[in-house]
Amino acid sequence: MPSEAGIVHVIDDDEALRDSLTFLLSTAGLQVQTHASATAFLAVLPNADLTCIVTDIRMPGMSGIDLLRRLKELGLSVPVIVVTGHGDVPLAVEAMKFGAADFLEKPFDDDILLASVRSALRQQAGEIKRQTERAEIDSRLAALSPRERDVLGGLVAGHANKQIAFDLGISPRTVEIYRANLMDKMKAGSLSDLVRMALIAGILGQ
Repeated sequence: MPSEAGIVHVIDDDEALRDSLTFLLSTAGLQVQTHASATAFLAVLPNADLTCIVTDIRMPGMSGIDLLRRLKELGLSVPVIVVTGHGDVPLAVEAMKFGAADFLEKPFDDDILLASVRSALRQQAGEIKRQTERAEIDSRLAALSPRERDVLGGLVAGHANKQIAFDLGISPRTVEIYRANLMDKMKAGSLSDLVRMALIAGILGQ
């Protein structure tokens, strides 16, 4: 399924658990890569397909929390599911504060883990789609002339053509021309399309 595309990275110093999770996830039709430590995972990170991470919270050397901090420092947005032992709930809460998508207490139910991983993969697929859309919108915005950008600002602020014309010191007819041009460049089928793109680009209200 498209929503489950990508690789699940399992990070745990317990080889038996790595093998168990690999079997479980592979049987469910998911691709898996395992790593014996967070450090080992970071070593392959530059070439990794980042879609989902399942990591133990307590590991020798770099902990799951340390890994979350590092991913945050690197500006990487990837859903991380943290696996905790009994009594590690405070650590799990701290992990959530650092951006963990979910945490599971050992021993966990296989179905619960699979549901959490699939949710994370759907989340990541949506994030990739949003990033692609944002990049496309930014490219369209870059093609606008300064005056077209001014008119865009007036439109997304909810101003009528006459008000925009008054604010910019140009005629309403000229505003109409700029408006038609920017609608074409932005590939907006309607004003609501334009407003939605402005929201995604973060320029609404500027």
